[in-house]
Amino acid sequence: MTSVKNFRIDEAATAETLGRGAFVFTDAYSVFDWGQMPDPIPDKGASLCAMGAFNFELLEDHGVPTHYRGIQTADGVQSLTDALDAGHTPTEMAIDLTQVPDLPVEGGEYDYDAYHEAAAENYLVPLEIVFRNRVGVGSSLRRRTDPADHGLDFDVWPEEAVELSEPIVEFSTKYEKQDRYLSRSEADAIAGVADLDDLEAVAREVNRLVTERAAEAGLTHQDGKIECLYYQGEIRVADVVGTFDENRFSYGGTQLSKEVIRQYHKRTQPEWVEAVSEAKKRANETGQADWKSLCDREPAPLDESVIRVARDLYCSGANAYIGRDVFDAPDLDAAVEAVRDL
Repeated sequence: MTSVKNFRIDEAATAETLGRGAFVFTDAYSVFDWGQMPDPIPDKGASLCAMGAFNFELLEDHGVPTHYRGIQTADGVQSLTDALDAGHTPTEMAIDLTQVPDLPVEGGEYDYDAYHEAAAENYLVPLEIVFRNRVGVGSSLRRRTDPADHGLDFDVWPEEAVELSEPIVEFSTKYEKQDRYLSRSEADAIAGVADLDDLEAVAREVNRLVTERAAEAGLTHQDGKIECLYYQGEIRVADVVGTFDENRFSYGGTQLSKEVIRQYHKRTQPEWVEAVSEAKKRANETGQADWKSLCDREPAPLDESVIRVARDLYCSGANAYIGRDVFDAPDLDAAVEAVRDL
């Protein structure tokens, strides 16, 4: 189980074979790596399931292997179009399963050698592969790197956002208590037998396809991430792709992603956000993996009006991206205007 979707195993994977299972999407949300927040956002899970299925089918149509099998319904596993035509609400995604061994940790040090010894050559690569088409004003990239590191013609980062002619691809940890960005050599070691150049190439192709689809829907795709599995020498895209939780999109200059909720919390619960930041800092300094146990504040629930705005944002955005009225929601212009009024 993750903080926002449940994970069902119907047939476990082995060292030689993929298993079968499903993601069951919930209406929970998570920000700042907190895990499940106090209140659900209605229809959020269905909107992410529909967008994820749409993107997986888009990738498969363009020859990108994935672990996606279809939408799980009472009538069996169906394509997204068939499921929607039959009146099904898409909340379960059928997937192939790979092995995910335990990642031992002692004294804040993670044992990736043990992970790969248990994984054989059928495993979830313990990396997140991040791609950026834009470097926002608040991007962590500005704190960690200089423009010249990416071939950009600036001495220092400009005060405004930077639109990139070529995407920047980075690697970060997947299973550590606190995500951290990695050097290429660190990422290569953590990837195991999966080739880092191949992982990057898959990420760039996913980014290209999602960016093009977003543009067709009138959206701007700013950044996102993928996860991958490695099976019998092949890299396949795993987890979920190109949704408002995994990626950042904008419409008319306004965010269409869970970044809206992140920023709302920053404005309305700055003490909790600061406490989270301080707990992560102390965990880094002391080598403690569980930063959350060091946090002395809890997040407060959202106002009902904010939940309604967030619900409409997810649903209207999904309708626009998929190109079909999957959800009963206002048009995207109205949903975005409500976000601007938060």
